[in-house]
Amino acid sequence: MKEKLLPWLRQLTLKQMRGFSAVVDAGNISSAARALHLTPPAVSLQLRDLETAIGVPLLERGDHGLIPTLAGRELLTLTQEIQESLVGFGETLNELKGVDHGVVSVGVVSTARYFAPTLLAEFMKIYQDIKIQLLVGNRETTMEKLKNMELDFAITGLPPEHFAVKKEFIGKHPQIIIAAPDHPLAGKHRISLAELKDETFLLREPGSGTRSVTDKLFARNKSLPKSGLEFGSNETIKQAVMAGMGIAVISSHTVGAELKERRLVSLDVKGLPINRKWFVVKHDNKRFLPSAQALWNFVARNGKYYLPQP
Repeated sequence: MKEKLLPWLRQLTLKQMRGFSAVVDAGNISSAARALHLTPPAVSLQLRDLETAIGVPLLERGDHGLIPTLAGRELLTLTQEIQESLVGFGETLNELKGVDHGVVSVGVVSTARYFAPTLLAEFMKIYQDIKIQLLVGNRETTMEKLKNMELDFAITGLPPEHFAVKKEFIGKHPQIIIAAPDHPLAGKHRISLAELKDETFLLREPGSGTRSVTDKLFARNKSLPKSGLEFGSNETIKQAVMAGMGIAVISSHTVGAELKERRLVSLDVKGLPINRKWFVVKHDNKRFLPSAQALWNFVARNGKYYLPQP
């Protein structure tokens, strides 16, 4: 059915349909031509081509000028619907192009959720009509969505290396080792990594940025264990460490409150903290609308002021 319709549909143009609508409104070709700033022969040609394409008469002469036939009335309704749709599309484009409107999709690795919502909330106070779609997940999932350009940009500590990106440095991201306050090593100074060889390490799941840092630490120090107990979130790890199940490598930005309240302690281990960085990252091929560009600029320039203090 679609193949039978397409040949004549391909011949229709918006210019022809607007010309037809103008003739119906005016009742004659000369007045329609003046309204369209065209010559009467040009409008007559549009009407002839339109009727030829459709294959049925669209206008007939009535007592007060040209009036649409039954097919013409159907075409007039279609023309009006298309015009309304185009107006709506234009309004949508204006919103997307304007810095004061639009939707921005932001990915945040789970560790960054301790500061990113506050940062984004400050932006929304300035641009109240920009909507932010926030996705929180582990690094692997977030980077995959960035690769597929499902996100405008992401906040992460480890930019991807398997596809081209643009990145901006936000601020420092120290990694520490935490323990329960009553841990035997709590309060001891200059602890060597060798002294941790018998400890049970509590680990994030594979694919997370924190797990990547822990694995690299294990790989550089042969005395450390190669595995440990795995947990799916920083919150669970913190609770497990407080319960005395083991120690953990973790972002200092995730444990500020617990350290302040002495529910956790940071072990004074030689070579730590491991100083990582926070970045805002986008796919190199991603083209920003003004709303996304405004948010990117805000995060890149002001992100450091919202990082938790160790």
